[in-house]
Amino acid sequence: MIDINKQIISHISPFTILFIAIISILSLSKPGGTILDKLNVTAAWWMIAFIILIIFLFSKYYFVDKRNNKNLRFVLLYLLWNIVCIIRGMFVAEIYWDWKGLIENAMALMLPIVAYSATNIKLVQSTLSVYLKYALPLFLIFAFMIRTEAFGFYLMPMSFLLLFLPALTRTQKALVLMVTIVVLIADLGARSNVVKFSIPLLILLIYHFRKSLSVKTIEVIRISLFAIPLILFILGITGVFNIFKMSDYFKDEITAIGTDESGTRSEVDITVDTRTFIYSEVLQSAINNHYWLIGRTPARGNDSFTFGAIDYELTRRNERLGNEVAVANVFTWTGIVGLILYMLIFYSASWLAVNKSKNIYSCMMGILIAFRWFYAWVEDINNFSLNYFMLWLVIGLSISYTFRQMTNKECIIWARGIFDVRYIHYQNYLNKKRKDEKTGNCGIDNLL
Repeated sequence: MIDINKQIISHISPFTILFIAIISILSLSKPGGTILDKLNVTAAWWMIAFIILIIFLFSKYYFVDKRNNKNLRFVLLYLLWNIVCIIRGMFVAEIYWDWKGLIENAMALMLPIVAYSATNIKLVQSTLSVYLKYALPLFLIFAFMIRTEAFGFYLMPMSFLLLFLPALTRTQKALVLMVTIVVLIADLGARSNVVKFSIPLLILLIYHFRKSLSVKTIEVIRISLFAIPLILFILGITGVFNIFKMSDYFKDEITAIGTDESGTRSEVDITVDTRTFIYSEVLQSAINNHYWLIGRTPARGNDSFTFGAIDYELTRRNERLGNEVAVANVFTWTGIVGLILYMLIFYSASWLAVNKSKNIYSCMMGILIAFRWFYAWVEDINNFSLNYFMLWLVIGLSISYTFRQMTNKECIIWARGIFDVRYIHYQNYLNKKRKDEKTGNCGIDNLL
């Protein structure tokens, strides 16, 4: 029975990425009533999201190597603390909108369970293969239905594959680069997507200078990405230097063609400060309401007289349930306790990837995770989406003992297997051959 359940989960789990991809763009359809608008039934997608989490819960028991348990301890602690905050939220919720927010935010807070399954390299490979085989072709249809700013959200797995560009064949490289170009030129005003597809290309410099770069040098880069946000935060709240007020340091506006809320193409000022007021409101709300230590629970948001006023007619509160800034949400919902646990996950996963691996691809993934912590202070909203799903997939893969022990050549075969099943067969052949050599079995013995 266990073997049957394991087979079922192994076949179903990779296909969850298709549904998560669709969830990611449901609210970003073009005006005019597309098929996505008809599909956007909240209760139905809540049920799908819940089923996806259940699938990964079962997957945790069937596919996680026990050697990874110790390194997953911060993920476990974070999930347990999130459960505590979710339960607290049930007592805090007062009106319909509180309960709706609690359900949606609870789904996002439980998504880190993906990290457990992502320690299984075959499951990750299958998941990304399913995305390339089914979700990517569907983009040719969805592209006509969604705003250009949503392109990057739907195509986010391709940004991860950029790290493996040196390992891919020419055809595979061409596909990944073509998708990247589409995202970059589709909407330069979508700053977050531009950043998330550009940074992996920058990280590839580590690969090209791998012979001259030591692990210590890469470790300095990693630690810097954790230290810089804290330094900038201190400088910002003390009034010494605010990195978000870029307009103070540029005489002229820097604009790009983007889309507004109605989907209309227009020039967008990419230096405009859209973050300072968020930090100000989040911190002031936590102090005024005394929830800075353990959070206000995912049923509630922070007091806001900017965006909160928009929802006042519904909730009778000047309150914003969630912000674009990931650390602001974690802090508001789970407090300093949750934020510290959140940071420890990123720190430990990136440390393992950089310092305890045998391949350069793992090192680059470690820097990507460190960057995502850095970027969590700018944006990287933590919701039930493909972007957040991919973050936990990368974290799980970086923690994976099996992946970190792979050689560069083994990583090449693994990465190409995402695109071409023949490399998976070759990978299985090499694994079988290695096991035969360890047990002393020769080819003739296997035939008898």
